[in-house]
Amino acid sequence: QVQLVESGGGSVQPGGSLRLSCAASGFTFSIYYMNWYRQTPGKERELVATINQMGTNTNFADSVKGRFTISRDNAKMTVYLQMNNLKPEDTAVYSCNAKYGAVDYWGKGTLVTVSS
Repeated sequence: QVQLVESGGGSVQPGGSLRLSCAASGFTFSIYYMNWYRQTPGKERELVATINQMGTNTNFADSVKGRFTISRDNAKMTVYLQMNNLKPEDTAVYSCNAKYGAVDYWGKGTLVTVSS
């Protein structure tokens, strides 16, 4: 059974940091591109960060460049999103996505709230 389970969300003050994790199971993790998306009510889902299969190529939305990093551990079948210098506008539900060709898997998401 395919599963993507996010963790690490929570409440943090502006300027703070969080590290999200997404643990995968039930598929060949190492051949999938892994992505982090976020969504807030009333807004379209936003692609935040991507990482290729070997972790050698990453891309970020302009809104998070320089503050977020993405990494993966294929042995642990886990992808991470390190979020630094968080801003109130980063408040959202963050979901991980695994993509290989036309195949897409999604986690249920974890809520990140940035507020003073």
